[in-house]
Amino acid sequence: MQVDTLIHARWIIPVEPESVTLEHHSLVIDGGRIIDLLPTETAKQQYQATNIENLPDHALLPGFVNCHTHAAMTLMRGVADDLPLMDWLQNHIWPLEGKWVGESFVKDGTDLAIAEMLRGGTTCFNDMYFFPEITAQQASHHGIRACVGLIVIDFPTVWAQNSDDYIEKGLALHDQLRHHPLITTAFAPHAPYTVSDGPLQKIRTLADELEMPIHMHVHETRFEVDSAQGQNGKRPIERLNDIDMIDPSFIAVHMTQLNDDEISLFAGAGAHIVHCPESNLKLASGFAPIAQCLAAGINVALGTDGAASNNDLDMLGELRTAALIGKAVANDATAIPASTALKMATINGAKALGLDNEIGSLTIGKAADVIAIDLSDLETQPLYCPISQIVYAANRQQVTDVWVAGKRLLKQRQLTTLDIETLKTKVADWQQRLSS
Repeated sequence: MQVDTLIHARWIIPVEPESVTLEHHSLVIDGGRIIDLLPTETAKQQYQATNIENLPDHALLPGFVNCHTHAAMTLMRGVADDLPLMDWLQNHIWPLEGKWVGESFVKDGTDLAIAEMLRGGTTCFNDMYFFPEITAQQASHHGIRACVGLIVIDFPTVWAQNSDDYIEKGLALHDQLRHHPLITTAFAPHAPYTVSDGPLQKIRTLADELEMPIHMHVHETRFEVDSAQGQNGKRPIERLNDIDMIDPSFIAVHMTQLNDDEISLFAGAGAHIVHCPESNLKLASGFAPIAQCLAAGINVALGTDGAASNNDLDMLGELRTAALIGKAVANDATAIPASTALKMATINGAKALGLDNEIGSLTIGKAADVIAIDLSDLETQPLYCPISQIVYAANRQQVTDVWVAGKRLLKQRQLTTLDIETLKTKVADWQQRLSS
């Protein structure tokens, strides 16, 4: 049988079923989708391909799903380090955004983020930022999969004047993108402290009608929770639940401040959590009780947050940190095993975005969003368990190849849709402007 691409690999880690590693297997791709996964010797007999890739030292796995980003903020990487969240936001980030954010800022910042993410094995990202139409445009242009957040805030910015304006512009973009093969949309109200009940209730109604996810920062810091209780006597999750926000479409990011009742509420509602351990650590936001959330049955995904607070978009680093800090917080070395961390970075993110029928595992019929990691480096030798080695020892420089919907976007560490030298020149220009 003639097909587009045949990849022969030393190992294939499909993620579903969990903890499975297939040795000397091959992935068969045709029309942008996975049509077979079988032993290499059998694949060579059954298929002829236009493109044949031999990866004798590599593990193939599904591309990482970075479930929380502010892609354009990559241009602010390192401008206000070592500060607590509200000082960082109010005195540094928001003033810079007020001065510089526009279409060209978002275009160049998103390109920088996409380049970094692809080189680190991310094939899908869930974004929240201004000018989401530009983020969608650049993601589409470079061939990466994205869920573009339709941001909503009560106060005016360069992109919209009030909550109604944000929602109206977001709906227009959703309508424009609704048949796009790579780009989906989610409502993205920023946080409980920046969006009032009226807009949230409107978003809830629209999300139900349009079957869209809602992506929101929630319980990021103790200060946020204490401030809300001081203002209205309710923790933010209680307030959100009172207006019916918490359901299977709800994606709550950070969630460092949780009690047992709130964990039970999320588990019962089928809502999702996005864990951003490195950003939480850097901003001293707190420790999300992820092992407890997983034990309760909550779907927990992983995100890097923006590069302004991380300071990278490295999902391999993120899943390692998630596994390690999860053990420390739970005081249990068996908490967050390597296979669970890998699920959080792949299929769990796909589930949160409603894309698990399309991506998140190397399953026949799904889109061919695939990455290859070279495990022959000295730093990943000797090799007893590929999954553990990827989680605890590999680094993003070992990601050699990336395919999204069967299209190769990284080939032997070289990007195929982005010019790095041109991008570096643009980034250097922004650095000068933001430093002035």
